[in-house]
Amino acid sequence: MAAGKGRIGFLVNPIAGMGGPVGLKGTDGLAEKAIAMGARPRAMERARACLDHLSREKDAIHFLTASGSMGESSLKECGLDYEVVYSPFPVTSSMDTIGTCQAFLDKGADLILFCGGDGTARDVAGIAGSTPILGIPAGVKMHSGVFAASPQAAADLAMRFLKKELNLRETEIVDVDEELYRAGILQTRLYLLAKTPYLPVLVSEKKRIYSSVQEDEFKDQIALFASEFMRDGSAYIIGAGTTTSRIADVLGIKKTLLGVDVVQDGRLLIRDASEEELLGLLDRVKSVKIILSPIGAQGFIIGRGSQQISAALLRRVGLDNLIIISTPHKLAEIPYLLVDTGDEDLDVALAGKRQVVTGYRIAQMKETLAASRLKAL
Repeated sequence: MAAGKGRIGFLVNPIAGMGGPVGLKGTDGLAEKAIAMGARPRAMERARACLDHLSREKDAIHFLTASGSMGESSLKECGLDYEVVYSPFPVTSSMDTIGTCQAFLDKGADLILFCGGDGTARDVAGIAGSTPILGIPAGVKMHSGVFAASPQAAADLAMRFLKKELNLRETEIVDVDEELYRAGILQTRLYLLAKTPYLPVLVSEKKRIYSSVQEDEFKDQIALFASEFMRDGSAYIIGAGTTTSRIADVLGIKKTLLGVDVVQDGRLLIRDASEEELLGLLDRVKSVKIILSPIGAQGFIIGRGSQQISAALLRRVGLDNLIIISTPHKLAEIPYLLVDTGDEDLDVALAGKRQVVTGYRIAQMKETLAASRLKAL
């Protein structure tokens, strides 16, 4: 390794995010089921999007990695300088993540850059100690504060850190109970604290849940208005969240709190739908619209938690048929809305001023940005 190069421990969880598009709300322990349901790996695509940007500074970085799909394949494809320090078992597990990270520490990594979700973050943080970690977002759920806003943002943060342009922030590693999550109960738990390179805009905040009497009143107003405009005969794809769930309550429908459902003329057409089921719906129904609400504190309307609503689906439904709802307080806490579909051209098309329904026949305009195009302040 050339003298003076920064050392990045680079790790990919190859099954991260596979459960999202098929409606499993997570992949821990369910990789085989996700594959059987038609899921395809997406983490390596996200990893390569980050590495493509880091390749601009390839002469300044020496990567430490695991063999095969846990890192080596992506680095080789991008033509980067790397050293394999760990060989995982044929079927990878959290033990391989831990073993790889220990090898990174043994080799003196300056930063551990991992691609995955909250489960991967837990495994990495559990072994990293005082070594900074940074997440490339690729999981179904990403509530921890170590994730960059996009793969491109992760590359920017990593390089700025190696150039000693950034400070570190201590942040929370949280995860949800996936069994409860699949049952519609969002129960997060603080596991660890970790150090991560931080720059406003480029790092996602930890997910926040808003609860108050006033919040409930606004949710009721939004839901009442939605129940009226949804009488137009269209099929409505309703995303996850407590605000969208209130619409189903007003309609007298049992919605999956953390899933994606389809309603038409007051009837539940599809409960807890997968991407495949939603695409199939478009072949049967003439008019389809999508209702989404931003994630508290993070601002994402697309790309976190509801991967069933994919780039392919959005293109077919049409961007003019996207309806965003939010309580005023939640919206005020978010500087802008974010989209991260994995399709940069689509993200750019979604960007710009968008109307957000905030009450009964009340709306505000909010700037929407492509996460992949975020720039440091």
